[in-house]
Amino acid sequence: MKNVFLFLLVLLLPLTGFAQRMQKAPDFTYSTVDGKKIQLSKLKGKVVVVNFWATWCGPCRAEIPGFLEVYEKYKSKGLEIVGISLDEEGWQVVTPFVNRYKITYPVVIGDGKVARDYGGIDAIPVSVIVDKNGNIVDHHIGYLSKQALEKKIQQLL
Repeated sequence: MKNVFLFLLVLLLPLTGFAQRMQKAPDFTYSTVDGKKIQLSKLKGKVVVVNFWATWCGPCRAEIPGFLEVYEKYKSKGLEIVGISLDEEGWQVVTPFVNRYKITYPVVIGDGKVARDYGGIDAIPVSVIVDKNGNIVDHHIGYLSKQALEKKIQQLL
């Protein structure tokens, strides 16, 4: 009976999402508006929230204030948030938006490759939580409240 259970567990494990959560986060390197390079693999040892968003996205705009509060509270404890804008207009629309919302975490402009690497971003916002070892431990589609974000990262810090 024990062997049957183990066999079923091995067969069903990929369907549970557990296998996905333990995969390495795809590496990327992008520059911020001021030219600072952000490379995910160089953030190893930190908990990283990779947030896919766009300036025109209502839920994206709604979650930013909470993200800023969580970032300010936990960045000294090893949290990093990287905002990956998927705006086709690029820095022309992103820079004024970042300034208006006073976003203090790094923001970069993404492309189709990073969206595909992260499983195909079909809707935004999407927040991917990466643990200190570079593994994806959570993938959240849609608005992520301050409280939910805080709960997701606290146990990882």
